[in-house]
Amino acid sequence: MLSRPKPGESEADLLRFQNQFLAARASPAVKIVKKADKRKGKEGSTDADRPPLQDSKDVVMLDGFPDTLPALTPAPPKKSKIKSASVHFEDEDPEERLETHDRHITAVFSKIIERDTSAVAVTMPVPTGDPFPRTFHRDEIKSEVQLGCGRKSIFAQKMAAKRAAEKAATAPSAAECVEVRSAAPDALDPVGSVGEAPLPSSRGDKGDDFLTSQRPCLITGEGLGSQKSEQEAQAIHKENLEKLRSMSEEEILQEQARLLAQLDPSLVAFLKSQRGNNEGQKKEFKKELNRLEEFVESVPAAQHGVRSSLSMQESGLEEHVRKEENRKVEIMDDDLPVKPRKEWIHMDNVEFEKLEWMKDLPLPRQKKTKKGMQARFSLKGELIPPDADLPTHLGLHHHGEEAERAGYSLQELFHLSRSQVTQQRTLALQVLGCIVQRARAGEFASSLKGSVLRLLLDAGFLFLLRFSLDDAVENVMAASVGALRALLVSLDDEKYLDWTFSWYQGMAAFPFVPNSEEEEEEEEEELNGTEKSQNKTLKDENKPDPDVARYDVVKGLLKTRIQHRLRYILEVVRPVPSVVLDILHILTHIARHSSEACSQLLDCPRLIETIVREFLPTQWDPKVAEPGILLTSLHGVACASAMKFIRVLASGGRNATARLLNKFEMKSRLSRFIAEEPLDVPLPREEATRLSTEAFRLWAVAAGYGQACDLYSDLYPVLVRILQSLPELLPGKSPVVELSVQRAAAVVTLLTHVTQTAGYTADLQAKLSSNNSEDSEPIPPPPVAWSQVSGLQPFLETSLKKILQQLSQTETWQTLQPLTTTCVIFLGVYYSAYSQQPSVNPVDCLEELERLTSEVLQPLLSHSAIDSMWDLLRPCSALCNPLTCSPAPESVSSIASLSCTGGKPPLSLVGSKSPFPFLTALLFLINNITHIHKGLTSKYSSLLGFRGLKDYLHQSWQTGPPSVTPSSAWILRHEYHLQYFVLALARRMAGTCPDYTQNASLHHCVAMALLSRLLPGSEHLAHEVLLDLAFNPEFLLEGKAGGPEAADFSDILHLGTSAKLAQPGSAAAFLPKVTRGALLREAYQNLPSIRSCYLSHFLHLQPTLKRSQASYQGQNYLIQSMLLPEVKGPILPSDWPFFPLISLYNKVTNAETRGAILNSLPLDLINTVTQNLQWVLLLETWRSKILRSIPTAAKLARLMCVFLTGSDLFLEAPIHCYTAALLSVYCQPKLLDSLNLDAPLPGLASFHDLYISLLEQFEGVSFGDPLFGVFVLLPLQKRFSVHLRLSVFGEHTNILRALGVPLQQFPVPLERYTSPPEDNLNLLRLYFRTLVTGALRHTWCPVLYVVAVAHVNSFIFSQESTTQETDAARKSMLRKTWLLVDENLKKHLLYYRLVNAENPLGFDLYEQLPPMRLRYLQIVTQKEITENAPALDS
Repeated sequence: MLSRPKPGESEADLLRFQNQFLAARASPAVKIVKKADKRKGKEGSTDADRPPLQDSKDVVMLDGFPDTLPALTPAPPKKSKIKSASVHFEDEDPEERLETHDRHITAVFSKIIERDTSAVAVTMPVPTGDPFPRTFHRDEIKSEVQLGCGRKSIFAQKMAAKRAAEKAATAPSAAECVEVRSAAPDALDPVGSVGEAPLPSSRGDKGDDFLTSQRPCLITGEGLGSQKSEQEAQAIHKENLEKLRSMSEEEILQEQARLLAQLDPSLVAFLKSQRGNNEGQKKEFKKELNRLEEFVESVPAAQHGVRSSLSMQESGLEEHVRKEENRKVEIMDDDLPVKPRKEWIHMDNVEFEKLEWMKDLPLPRQKKTKKGMQARFSLKGELIPPDADLPTHLGLHHHGEEAERAGYSLQELFHLSRSQVTQQRTLALQVLGCIVQRARAGEFASSLKGSVLRLLLDAGFLFLLRFSLDDAVENVMAASVGALRALLVSLDDEKYLDWTFSWYQGMAAFPFVPNSEEEEEEEEEELNGTEKSQNKTLKDENKPDPDVARYDVVKGLLKTRIQHRLRYILEVVRPVPSVVLDILHILTHIARHSSEACSQLLDCPRLIETIVREFLPTQWDPKVAEPGILLTSLHGVACASAMKFIRVLASGGRNATARLLNKFEMKSRLSRFIAEEPLDVPLPREEATRLSTEAFRLWAVAAGYGQACDLYSDLYPVLVRILQSLPELLPGKSPVVELSVQRAAAVVTLLTHVTQTAGYTADLQAKLSSNNSEDSEPIPPPPVAWSQVSGLQPFLETSLKKILQQLSQTETWQTLQPLTTTCVIFLGVYYSAYSQQPSVNPVDCLEELERLTSEVLQPLLSHSAIDSMWDLLRPCSALCNPLTCSPAPESVSSIASLSCTGGKPPLSLVGSKSPFPFLTALLFLINNITHIHKGLTSKYSSLLGFRGLKDYLHQSWQTGPPSVTPSSAWILRHEYHLQYFVLALARRMAGTCPDYTQNASLHHCVAMALLSRLLPGSEHLAHEVLLDLAFNPEFLLEGKAGGPEAADFSDILHLGTSAKLAQPGSAAAFLPKVTRGALLREAYQNLPSIRSCYLSHFLHLQPTLKRSQASYQGQNYLIQSMLLPEVKGPILPSDWPFFPLISLYNKVTNAETRGAILNSLPLDLINTVTQNLQWVLLLETWRSKILRSIPTAAKLARLMCVFLTGSDLFLEAPIHCYTAALLSVYCQPKLLDSLNLDAPLPGLASFHDLYISLLEQFEGVSFGDPLFGVFVLLPLQKRFSVHLRLSVFGEHTNILRALGVPLQQFPVPLERYTSPPEDNLNLLRLYFRTLVTGALRHTWCPVLYVVAVAHVNSFIFSQESTTQETDAARKSMLRKTWLLVDENLKKHLLYYRLVNAENPLGFDLYEQLPPMRLRYLQIVTQKEITENAPALDS
């Protein structure tokens, strides 16, 4: 082994060591690896990669440089202009390439021509006595006034002055100039020549400029090659001028015309362009005149004319100089705050333009104008008015644009946020966060145009914050977290969600998913829910982060792995408490987004561990509870916000809750914070109460899944102690009391869910013991039995009685209302489960309910305060007051918000005075009682008679519902609960209370309106309404009280309508005529079958119905998540009464699309269509206001599906009768007036396409059916699109032979087709052509025959002024009409008078043409018509 070199060894020793190493052929200890070259695309290269040396030629090897140029693939990213010339191949020899590109010097310097210097003047150096040339110093020359618009430095001004002085020194003296000008005024003085021999004014300024030009414009003399070339050109120029002066204007114009005729046009254009390119010569000439004017000032007065001429010629130049001087005057010494002095170094010549920034700012604009101005904000995010005059010491004027205005624009703040100075970045992010906070509060809604939040998000504000979160500076991170919290989180939203947590079904909430995603959903229509979710996830993964964030900000942030960065800040950076709280708020908002977001938060490494370890410890320093202590760090101290985050995370799903309880040891934390009273927790009083409240809410969420119930037996003494202290809650209005009430409400909510879980223990135990083979996996019973919770009812009933004693005291009642609501809900859940227990005696249960009714509920209902609560329903309703749940002005579609910023008014559904939570709980309890003990139903009959309740119900169903948004869905859901319980109670009273009938119609209208409004998650309620209310004959009293007879009587007397009510006939000759009353009577008797039909068509909602039933029926062991389904609209569409018909049409259409042909339809489908039409007829006759939200055009489009489904479905007798009855309803004048086929229809892409399909179907299978024909004729009214009529008369003229609807059976007035006159020339020509060719005849199609004759007659006799084409067309049409062979058609077209449906023809005729028409006919036809023309037979 070779030894290492030692100190003192010489270079010879090193060479000897090298030779020994080479002789030993040992491998080196170090291998040199060169760094990878990005342009090569290789990981690296070593010395072994070099090509072997060749002995035949010398090759120089340079370390760090490749022997060959980089390969062509991959191409270098840098583009070169000579890229094509430098391309080579890897195997090309470098020496050959050099020899190929080497060129001799003769190839470079091929042809050298010496410049001609014979005409160049040679100047000798100026002799001087100095040994060296004298140096130039700029102080020796004065600066001259700069005439240009650009700014120059002092040195540039000195040099320009020096060059001007040198040029002036070489110029002729003033005397010589004057002599020359006076001796030869005509030749050298253009001004004098103009003065002595002025040209005619008609020559214009251009002629004057040419005649006064001192130098030629085109000829320079450079090509003569002699020293006197310039003089020769000048002599030619003077000769030309003298020639022009001697000519008159007419001669000049004649000569000009002759030259233009002889010269090439391109040459003329070139000369004109050269004439216009002499601006530089003009400027130089003006400078010379300026210097000459300075010299002329010293000559005698005899030459005054010359000076005046010069001054007139250069007036524009003087004006420019004057403007320049005025500009300099604006910033003189008096304007500067610091006066420059001459004794200061380099300040003898002041450059005022460089000191302009020292001037005082101009005053801001005082007058208000309509012109928009850029918004500017203070450092607190406040909008500064444009006319605000704020002092500069506030630091609001450090910007360039609009320097006089205080504040900073969004663009300037964005620029500042990317500064390299940490303080500037921090300040910009803080100000942007304040602006966002104020914008979300709506402070800028009335002052600024547009949305600030939308503008910021479009500008990339979200990713600016995300980039700033990755900053290494803690202050920048803190400012970014604060701005992100302001953007995402609304603390008021969280406050109201916590407020409604203890309401009925308040634990469940809608996910914070924006409902206006910009995604293509058409491709996913045939996918089920799971496939849609997977497909959607894959699409989001493939999209860039900005594209995802454009429609969903939270999803976009999760794509940037923001949870990992927030975990790093909490775990490593350990910021101040305010930043920690902001991060917890952000994580809570993300957890509310969706179950997928909760899963990503749970899967984030060490995130949940860090939050549980640092902010939910079991013990901490008790000094934090001392008053006046300022926390510098929140790490190691229990925090209520952290517990709330865990609670919201648990709401994402039962699996997430199980992981939190078991893996992250939240069970021990629950025991720790629940077992100890808030007064004993070493935290500030309010914080300790909040922490205990959130712990109970977390336990309640876990109990809602049937989990963590084993803690109930361990903490039972603690719970009993809390229940015993409930009556001792002091009435009052203070934050501590309100927090204590919220804590007590959370405890009762927990006990409610534990009771629900215990209620199913016996049932699950029985299923487990039976062990049926059908059950794939039996569910184990929970570790809490009914006997363990049966003792809770006395405590809560006693507390309820004592709280109800405070009912008359408004403030105390409002404070205790959350606790009262939860106590009533608990009693409802308790008795519902109590009645189902096998160990309970049913008689004892009924007696308990009777006692509760007589002792508690009946006195409560008779209290005056309850009466006032019913009166408050309408003022606090979101349905009656849609503005209370409308989106905030600054809400953006990509961020879900409840729009609670700034708080809700007291008189709103979630306001402090709202009666909805307590009345909903009361109705829930009463419904459960009457469900168990039906004999008590009559005891509560007075409840539905409250006037406030009836007014509210009447107003709510007639008012259109607000649009479904995140800000309205969560409020409307609670209001729909109250309406459902009112309807459920009414259903029980309908069969037992004889005096109930007066409210039946109102409750049925409310039920029908509720069906089309219920939101996802309430499928159980929709199913119950369909099952028991919508089709219940008890709510359709018209069927019993003479409704069918009234319909027949109305048809006989034509009440409210002037249309013919005679129904169109059928192609089936055996079809009997049936009255509308008989159809209604049959439909009323068929209500049970109609209900079964609709329930069968809503089977696609079965999976969601099961989840909803588990939630509303308290089956906690089946609940998968507390997050409700995503809201995109109501469960059922607004046109759900037509749903079976639409479903059938879609099935047939899809089958035909796939190539299958349905020749015959089974009987059940005929029954389905019949039952659908029966139900629609019932609603249109007795509940017409229910369907008024559906446009009449949409109803007709749905009815057209009857004819488009199958071939002969419409010929079936019941279908034909009910369709004809509905047609007569829709052809009433009011509905015809509201018919609008041009507007977009819900659920229909294009009515024109549907109509074309109807025409094709009519051609194929109509058999000339009059009812089918009426549906074809309805869209052809004059006020609808002309394209529909063009389709009939242009492309589908074959149907005109089969469209034989008799005029007596046509239910639409013909005036709607004939008025106003047709103005489409193409359609008029088609009308005339079908009449003349016989394609349209009165015997085949009487309706359209009348229409065509009326329009053609109006057109051919129209004498209004119009276009030449239209006038020629109508005269030609009139001539052709006069020459018709068919005398009947000729008489109809010429003698048509008015539409008359009573006439067999459909119109009346003139016996003789009116004189005006007769005269016009004579003029056009150029024939004499005798006065006694043959009269027509009457």
